[in-house]
Amino acid sequence: CVGLNCRARAEEAGADLPKYPMIFMKAPTAAQNPGSPIVLPRFLRSDKVDFEGELGVVIGQPCKNVSRDEALAHVLGYVCVNDVSARDWQKEKGGGQFCRGKTFDTFCPVGPCLVTTDQMPDPSKLTLRTTINGEVMQESGTDDLIFDVPTLIEFLSGSTTLLPGTLILTGTPSGVGAARTPPRFLKPGDKVTVEIEGI
Repeated sequence: CVGLNCRARAEEAGADLPKYPMIFMKAPTAAQNPGSPIVLPRFLRSDKVDFEGELGVVIGQPCKNVSRDEALAHVLGYVCVNDVSARDWQKEKGGGQFCRGKTFDTFCPVGPCLVTTDQMPDPSKLTLRTTINGEVMQESGTDDLIFDVPTLIEFLSGSTTLLPGTLILTGTPSGVGAARTPPRFLKPGDKVTVEIEGI
């Protein structure tokens, strides 16, 4: 997963643009069917569960130390993803790491569609929209990414093998719940929809 990778989101957060991609990971158990519930944590309780619509990139063949120019040849396709985030565990209780607040069970709904690279050769100019109960919360383009998909693959594959099935979350645009006044965190019964042009 890539944090703080949209210019408008960095501005919204009052953060400087990163010099290198900011990386964190989610556990496989965070993956969730797109029509199934996001479970709000109650054991390590969070009342600040946020939404983050993102473009997901699925690696199709092993890649290591690939150049930017070769990167997209290693992609199987693209999916819609929600990088669900418990902001209190991410920011206040996570010991300076994002993983705790990002990797609770069900915190990564993916799909349901995967669009292959022959159907979408260029992921750099797609419109992304996230709604809650039909109300638009996020709307932006993948051209706002600070590090585009080929750059991310080049960076992530550096001295590291990306295996087939690896899912890269490319970063969320502005409009997340934590940045709103008042904040808009997820409540029981909310329906979150992530839509990406062509997917």
